[in-house]
Amino acid sequence: MRLATWNVNSVRTRVDRVTAFLERSGVDVLAIQETKCRDDQFPHMPFEAIGYEVAHVGLNQWNGVAVISRVGIEDVQVGFEGMPSWSSKEGVDPAPEARAIGATCGGVRMWSLYVPNGRQLGDPHLAYKLEWLDALRENAAGWLAADPQAQIALTGDWNIAPEDGDVWDMAVFAHSTHVSPPERAAFAAVVEAGYADVVRPHTPGEYTYWDYTQLRFPRREGMRIDFALCSPALAARVTGAEIDRQERKGKGASDHAPVLVDLAD
Repeated sequence: MRLATWNVNSVRTRVDRVTAFLERSGVDVLAIQETKCRDDQFPHMPFEAIGYEVAHVGLNQWNGVAVISRVGIEDVQVGFEGMPSWSSKEGVDPAPEARAIGATCGGVRMWSLYVPNGRQLGDPHLAYKLEWLDALRENAAGWLAADPQAQIALTGDWNIAPEDGDVWDMAVFAHSTHVSPPERAAFAAVVEAGYADVVRPHTPGEYTYWDYTQLRFPRREGMRIDFALCSPALAARVTGAEIDRQERKGKGASDHAPVLVDLAD
């Protein structure tokens, strides 16, 4: 079985690339982020034409997450318990955001997660990001406490580079989010709750994201911010993993590359 996660940066813009990737790569279950469309705007037909089902949540032109599977989709859950919402205006109730969807596909509980961007150090959105991650950790720990043998994949764009080697130059990020101690601690807390980063051992020194500006991709100035964190039972099945840099190349590419994980039967 093959799983993957990919921030596609607009599914309607890149639907042809995403379906071609599925056919080329043999991925059974794909989590995507930043679909940037409402549910009624999602292009279901191209995926169904190649044998995939889709579970999607999108509320507007921002965010949006989906699970795409050719091995079934069951028990779809939008968001997780206690997932915070966001409002930048004082006195205005926070609005829900489409940042998490889970589904059981071929026996694997697959989560597509789009962790909030902290924006800048000291920004209220960073506090929101940390609160969001803490709620995720609490839920993720609870799922394992309820069933230690559960096969769970927490995949997606985490907007965190948890180690210095996950960015091309730490000096560039000295006063930035994504690498701050609180963000790294929040990521580590999910790992400590029982979830392993199963991709790093197979992809040393590789990145998953390169900004469109300043020739970041050809200069190899990237970040590793897209992850698959797996429960113990699922991590034990991992036989390999890769980051598909080819999908960052060419006209109309997303600024992220897909991350793939292979599982033994």
